[in-house]
Amino acid sequence: MRRALPREHFEKPLWHTPFHPRIAQLMTHEQWYGWGGYLSAQVIRDEEMEYFAIRNAASLFDVSPMVKYRIAGPDAAAYCDRLTVRDVFKLKPGRVQYTAWCDDDGKVLDDGTLFRFAPDEFRLCCQERHLPWLLDSAIGYDVEVAEVTEDIAALSLQGPTSYAVLRDAGFAGIETLKPFDIRDFQTKAGPVTVSRTGFTGDLGYELFVPPDQALALWDLLWNAGQLHRITAIGFAALDLARLEAGFIMAGSDFVPAEHAIRADRRRSPFEIGLGWLVALDTPRHFNGKRALAAEKAKNAFRHCLVALDIDGNVPAEHALVYHRGKREVGHITAAAWSPTVKRNIALASMTRPYGDTVVNDLWVEIYALRELVYSKSLVRARIVERPFFNPKRRSATPPGVF
Repeated sequence: MRRALPREHFEKPLWHTPFHPRIAQLMTHEQWYGWGGYLSAQVIRDEEMEYFAIRNAASLFDVSPMVKYRIAGPDAAAYCDRLTVRDVFKLKPGRVQYTAWCDDDGKVLDDGTLFRFAPDEFRLCCQERHLPWLLDSAIGYDVEVAEVTEDIAALSLQGPTSYAVLRDAGFAGIETLKPFDIRDFQTKAGPVTVSRTGFTGDLGYELFVPPDQALALWDLLWNAGQLHRITAIGFAALDLARLEAGFIMAGSDFVPAEHAIRADRRRSPFEIGLGWLVALDTPRHFNGKRALAAEKAKNAFRHCLVALDIDGNVPAEHALVYHRGKREVGHITAAAWSPTVKRNIALASMTRPYGDTVVNDLWVEIYALRELVYSKSLVRARIVERPFFNPKRRSATPPGVF
């Protein structure tokens, strides 16, 4: 007798995260999207209100689909130092490091955060899956590497009242947590690991628990956050906030090297604004170091990523950038009208020397749909510094109460 396949085999092509029951109850528009094999919210109720929750109150975003790897063993620190472009030996236990990693040609495979829980235990969080490459890189090291994405439920609590939410939820001592710190807290929902990190450029935290504890954590935060205007948000609001913060994203602002079909689509850290991460001054070798050192010595970067302030209020999504309105010199990777800074902002990948030494007389070609007809306009753009928005509360310790 043939065994019937479970119905969810075809009814659920995307997995549900541990927080899905709570998010589904709040969802009004059924605007979902696929993130790393999971069903994730694009918009829950209203994109604008969700964005303003990030900047004016507290927002709750499910980051459980974020890929997570546990790296542990006597050689864990040496392995991570060999793997990523930063000096891992400067990363102390209880701290988080933003980093990136490259192939042998010095082209970026992905960026992410490296958590150091103990001298010999790390967690690498990122956008793409890299387990075969990580395992191959571990040959010769006394280290264990395992994907733990399914074993950890995670929430991102961001916004000016996020500290007050955690305080009222019983996270004793949360006011002493500094940016990029990690600490375990005992709560009514059980033990919770909290890091002062996020993808919004605002005051915020990320919380990690076992999946069977997820709903208890959500309820704890939700109940404590009612007086602080806590709002569940989708990715659309988060994407606007990360652009204001000047953060880049794989698949949007750069193509991960292993996914690039054309070789000229790959980028080095110097070409996507991550040159400040690259620890070329360390005596130790890391993957791609020789190629990156040669690239820097010869000033051989072919591209650069810049922030643009664009005239008007029509977002320049997927637009081309021109010099003197004639020569195509780059393209927009992310763009939006910022409600907070009241500017038309964008990130753009530019061909050098445009955007590097040649920074004047830049124009953006925008196509806007008006009354069912696309109109084309050529508007002036200026290179500005990142981030577009950087509030003091982001790094204040203890955080102010709003």
